[in-house]
Amino acid sequence: VQLQASGGGLVQAGGSLRLSCAPSGLSFSDYGLGWFRQAARSEREFVAAVTWSGGSTYYAEPVKGRFTVSRDNAKSTAYLQMNNLKPEDTAVYFCAAGRLAVKDASVYDYWGQGTLVTVSS
Repeated sequence: VQLQASGGGLVQAGGSLRLSCAPSGLSFSDYGLGWFRQAARSEREFVAAVTWSGGSTYYAEPVKGRFTVSRDNAKSTAYLQMNNLKPEDTAVYFCAAGRLAVKDASVYDYWGQGTLVTVSS
């Protein structure tokens, strides 16, 4: 199983980025997808999650109203649309697949390599 997150980059504060996660080697529609991030010298933290059907989504408080998580099961791809980015959003972003779409990172079975998001002030 491989998960590849992509779409990171350098953006100015107030800008937008869309991250993508395209797992392979698993039945995509059977899994919830979570997004996590880890800033330098910080612990990994939950960002957002979407259930297997896309019917329910969950967000961490700092990103509510700015980030939108979604998925396209036909394309086996999940997305994290990030708007109104702030310097404190700077981190490596990871996607993860698990049977549940929850905040607890330990629940997720598979993790991808991260993609770096840098927000300049």
